[in-house]
Amino acid sequence: MSYPVYSTIAASGRYIPTQVVKNENFLNNEFFNASGVRIEKSNQEVIEKFHQITEISERRYVTDDLKASDIAFLAAKDALTTSGIDMETLDYIIVAHNFGDVSKENRRTDIVPSLASRVKRMLGIVNPFTVAYDLPFGCPGWIQAVIQADYYIRSGDAKRVLVIGAETLSRIADPHDIDCMIYSDGAGAVVLEALESPTPVGIITHLTRSDTLDHGQLLTMDLSYNPEYGSDDLFLKMNGRKLYEYALNHVPQLVKQCIDKAGINISDIGKVLIHQANAKMDDAILARLLKLYGVKEVPADIMPMTISTLGNNSVATIPILYDMIAKGKMENQQFKKDEYLVFASVGAGMNINAFVYKTV
Repeated sequence: MSYPVYSTIAASGRYIPTQVVKNENFLNNEFFNASGVRIEKSNQEVIEKFHQITEISERRYVTDDLKASDIAFLAAKDALTTSGIDMETLDYIIVAHNFGDVSKENRRTDIVPSLASRVKRMLGIVNPFTVAYDLPFGCPGWIQAVIQADYYIRSGDAKRVLVIGAETLSRIADPHDIDCMIYSDGAGAVVLEALESPTPVGIITHLTRSDTLDHGQLLTMDLSYNPEYGSDDLFLKMNGRKLYEYALNHVPQLVKQCIDKAGINISDIGKVLIHQANAKMDDAILARLLKLYGVKEVPADIMPMTISTLGNNSVATIPILYDMIAKGKMENQQFKKDEYLVFASVGAGMNINAFVYKTV
């Protein structure tokens, strides 16, 4: 007798860069606003306000010798080595990123060949039917790649899929823009595996939306805010206020729809693993989500956070967070058997996505 097939996380890995960059490192930066006017407040005041809003104290940058594909490989190697999974049995390798390989010397995006192809080559995989491709989808890219992998597995097209999120945002951050202090680097990976089960496990439901008409320009690429920067390099630019409003108005509703689609209640959720760009924003999103269910008090430890020490490393945030908890590297955080988790993200597009996962 055969049972339905579900996508479960069989392994995970991460690469956290070794270069620690504290808020104090920005004391000598020259900050300008979007109009190219130098900000009058002292950097000390700017940094203190920044910390108050985001709760970021430090972040990680890659060393000069590493690019996104390198750290994607290191995260993948960690997942495969610690699990003992034969890499030749992988059906797909999907790498979520947004800027490709950006070197220290050249800020231009390099995506030929794809980062996934580079990772497959570095892993030394011989199997020609291990299909490797990239997925750019803003910060929600890793979750969207997981959703694609789930489709492959449920359709019978794949049994094992390696999904990686890797980004080096430090390479495309304008040093003259206050928002540069938000961004960081890192990589996380999981291997999704097909599992037959008489009861639903692994990925239960998922949901995605894209709001491009009115919100497509909240994250864009543009020149440095410093009018005398002296280069046509493009940097990541964010309309922080509008993005904050968009996230608060739409993320809680989408997450609720995803949970309701799973046929469970918010009280069944043990952990919310959410993308982290602003701690206060995430707190507000969680509070609004709970309010939609009539819950006023936030359960302790339901939303583990890494932003204070790792910053916003885009597509890498959630897989790194998952791996840290799975391997007992976060204080007071662990996954329990048969526990429901919610994974959710919001970012450039604007895109929002989520999936409900039941641990095995």
